[in-house]
Amino acid sequence: MPLTIAIIGRPNVGKSTLFNRLVGKKLALVDDAPGVTRDRRSGDASLGDLDFTIVDTAGLEESGDDTLTGRMRRQTEIAVAEADAIFFLVDARAGVTPTDRHFAQLVRRAGKPVILIANKAEGAKGEAGAMEAHELGLGDPVRLSAEHDEGFSDLYQTMLERLPAEFTRPAAEVEAERAPLVLGDDEDGSEVDETKPLRIAVAGRPNAGKSTLLNRILGEDRLLTGPEPGVTRDSISVETEWRGRKLKLFDTAGLRRRARVESKLEKLAAADALRAVRFAEVVIVLLDATIPFEKQDLTIVGLVEREGRALVIGLNKWDLIEDRAAKLKELREEADRLLPHVRGVPIVPLAGLTGEGVDKLLAAVMKANEVWNKRIATSKLNRWLGDTIDRTPPPAVSGRRIKIRYMTQPNARPPTFLLFGNQLDELPGSYLRFLSNGLRQTFDLPGTPIRIQFRMSQNPFDKRRKK
Repeated sequence: MPLTIAIIGRPNVGKSTLFNRLVGKKLALVDDAPGVTRDRRSGDASLGDLDFTIVDTAGLEESGDDTLTGRMRRQTEIAVAEADAIFFLVDARAGVTPTDRHFAQLVRRAGKPVILIANKAEGAKGEAGAMEAHELGLGDPVRLSAEHDEGFSDLYQTMLERLPAEFTRPAAEVEAERAPLVLGDDEDGSEVDETKPLRIAVAGRPNAGKSTLLNRILGEDRLLTGPEPGVTRDSISVETEWRGRKLKLFDTAGLRRRARVESKLEKLAAADALRAVRFAEVVIVLLDATIPFEKQDLTIVGLVEREGRALVIGLNKWDLIEDRAAKLKELREEADRLLPHVRGVPIVPLAGLTGEGVDKLLAAVMKANEVWNKRIATSKLNRWLGDTIDRTPPPAVSGRRIKIRYMTQPNARPPTFLLFGNQLDELPGSYLRFLSNGLRQTFDLPGTPIRIQFRMSQNPFDKRRKK
């Protein structure tokens, strides 16, 4: 197994920039403002022929345990305890500060291999600050500029010298591409691949309890939580198992109405959350059960539907509801009225703080993923289509009859259906919704986005007119 290295240091010394450089992707949010990173984030990194897991952490600050910065520091301390080695970063341009000296003592007490890195060391001013870092007693500092990609060869040599001998690059594992699913006309099927982790994103408004829910699923305080809205900024991914199925969970920043998003940092966090939704297979939209189905909740559900992801709605803080049976019935009816484009979407009441309903939520996620991956045999589709058109034919447009010949399902994830016929682009939206609802009801496709596409035969007379 590759070693795990935690990057620690006070705020704004360039930890996230170094993290992004080592993983080769812009995974962590980076901004000039201090304190951007709050949760710890891990990624697969490499330098030369060395492979390792790198962990980005919140900036170390002295504060009370009950404050937000205190909880952030606790997450960093957990990362140090779980790591095999430590990159301790200082800002070479600012020189060594009292905060650096204070937390250097924490690093020494950890009893783990430490590499001192003087970041932002480009130029004469950076050189002077790097020399000053010797006084921390953590060995010779490695002069580095993560932003300008300088000094990484020195970092590589230092890693070879100071890290354990078993720290070597593992052989690359080549994963074969999954063969495309091939079904006969008389069989249904599914594209669920249980050998790969199921990617699940948790989205919602600020302070809906997303991080608290994920901590409950993980069984540990892995993600930073608190009463302050907007605690989460980066979309943090963590892996776990549930009933033998591997899961990759994404915690996202709370999504507010665009008009209320003012700072550049909040815009970056919102964009990161949207990327997590697009990357996921199933999205849990978490609502506050005490104030559900506000306009922003509906907007987030609409986004998930447009992206074609499987959807589950979680009603968090259910422990605060008194008449639960009546409230749940009311909310299900409201969901059918407000969200007709995902009719039948699973709605699961839960309490992330106590764990009530969490197993039911994950069971609903598994079911939603099966529906999202569902394949329906062409023969069954066309028997249903024939009966449907006989009972309710498409309306004529401008006196012309619209002819639907047959239907196939070329894709799942989400279920996508292809209609063949003439003048299909003239089909009214109401008739397409009628077909979508019929498909949902007949083939048990509750809540999942459904796509209907057209393929029309060419009219030879149109070609003659063009000539």
